[in-house]
Amino acid sequence: MALTSMTGYGRGESSVGGLRVEIELSSVNRKQLDIRLNLPRQLGSLESRLHGMVHKALSRGQVSGVLRITTVAGEQAAEARVDEKLARQYLRRLRQTARKLGVDDQLTAVDLARMPGVLSCEARQDEPARMWPAVRKALQQAVEGLVAMREHEGGALESDIVRRLARLKKHRESIGVRVPLLVKRYRKSLLKRLKEAEIELGRNDPALIKDLALFAERSDITEELVRLDSHFAQFEKLVHDSKPVGRTMDFLCQEMFREINTIGSKAADTVVARHVIQFKAGLEAVREQIQNVE
Repeated sequence: MALTSMTGYGRGESSVGGLRVEIELSSVNRKQLDIRLNLPRQLGSLESRLHGMVHKALSRGQVSGVLRITTVAGEQAAEARVDEKLARQYLRRLRQTARKLGVDDQLTAVDLARMPGVLSCEARQDEPARMWPAVRKALQQAVEGLVAMREHEGGALESDIVRRLARLKKHRESIGVRVPLLVKRYRKSLLKRLKEAEIELGRNDPALIKDLALFAERSDITEELVRLDSHFAQFEKLVHDSKPVGRTMDFLCQEMFREINTIGSKAADTVVARHVIQFKAGLEAVREQIQNVE
């Protein structure tokens, strides 16, 4: 099972009683599931049902949707309504203004029809119930298309994340190889500095042994490396999990950053420091990709 992206698009359409229903859905990344649907006023009562269908298919992301209703050619789906009271008000006010300004009154029915609110098409009272089967079918198509694209995008994300994690593993392995050499390098460097300062200490001098023991304790990164290995193993399991794993992966990235940061501060070694820097940069790139994983 590939990872699923939170980015996608889907479209669906259906017809009923002379009306065509078109629904478009698009989604982008977001920590929670946020559904925003733009519906015609007469179908507002269907909003909760539409939200429920989207919620069953998705768990994260900001989903934006628009539902459009158009009339099929040759069919009558709504009745034209004229607001006579509003038309009379327009007519009275306009004629009063014409008299005050001394201009001819040449108003026609077409002029009145163009006035806001005078002419409208009203849906039937049973519109939501009548249209629900078509709306449901169109939404199902849109959701399926959206999910398919999110899965396709997720496959590309998975491939990229797996490649980046493989590079991080190489840095971890290089650091692990370097660990046994840290105390030896420190001992050699310390003896060199003592010699340059003309301070003579035997190789088995208690002070030297104590200093080396303290350094070994301070620079021991075995525990951090073991935890990094555990995080890598968890990542591999999550990649093949059928459930949404974006949040868990993001948490693991934070924990891995904590471990590698500790390694960088404890291991006083230029080679380790270089791998730590490259590990951090690679880990940040992984985390950016994970922000779009459902």
